Amino acid sequence: MEIELGSGRLRYQEVGSGPPVVFVHGLLVNGDLWRKVVPAVAGAGYRCLAPDWPLGAHSVPMPRADLSPPGVAALIAEFLDRLDLRDVTLIANDTGGALTQLAMAAHPSRIGRVVLTSCDCFEAFFPSVFAPLPRLVRIPGATWLLVQALRVRALHRLPMTFGWAAKRQPPAEVVDSYLMPSRISPEVRADLRRFVSGVHNRHTLAAVAKLREFDRPVLLAWAREDKLFPVSLARRLASVLPDARLELIDDSYTFVPEDQSQALARLVVNFLGATS
Repeated sequence: MEIELGSGRLRYQEVGSGPPVVFVHGLLVNGDLWRKVVPAVAGAGYRCLAPDWPLGAHSVPMPRADLSPPGVAALIAEFLDRLDLRDVTLIANDTGGALTQLAMAAHPSRIGRVVLTSCDCFEAFFPSVFAPLPRLVRIPGATWLLVQALRVRALHRLPMTFGWAAKRQPPAEVVDSYLMPSRISPEVRADLRRFVSGVHNRHTLAAVAKLREFDRPVLLAWAREDKLFPVSLARRLASVLPDARLELIDDSYTFVPEDQSQALARLVVNFLGATS
């Protein structure tokens, strides 16, 4: 499915009916990240919408969009507005968690509750292993070299690619859905470059004051073994948010929807049942 927003088209998958649940993925992945979680949540009686946000693995370029982190947070809010979704549950992972925090801070009106799995927050936007990326992509040709280098599947196990993000590598066809758009489309690479070059932890740090006022329920479903976002960050988030609880998930890295989809889906369904 596609929807026309003010600055371009956004492609999304929709499954189920009932109260709306919107998923927010991170950098260089798309809605396929949630492919093992959505069926369980939809089966429990929820309308699940998983957009391909313009973060480098999207197939429809958005050359007119403001792809700064606050700009993408505004896109999330606009998506909810255009579909007239109310009392929405946002479920986010990785970079998408930072964008969701910015939406919680600046555009909270349609958000009813939030699930943040392991994600960027506070000073860790990006985490240290990816911190050079915003400067790197400003070098002419660097984004092209980066995405072409990811053709080598052996590199996917390195910490600076997917090695510290997923304990279990996704199937090859899923990885291709993540990496092919930026590899073949100059317009998608341009979107990727614009987003990455604007990433800075001043955005997540500035959101903290507003997060202290976000009084709706928040579940922090965090990977106990996360190498990019240690549990100490989740505990800090829990101390900031007025109505948050922390659940730790074993045997997973940052991509909890990939590594422990069933455990995450159970936590999400229980949380929705308790807070709807």
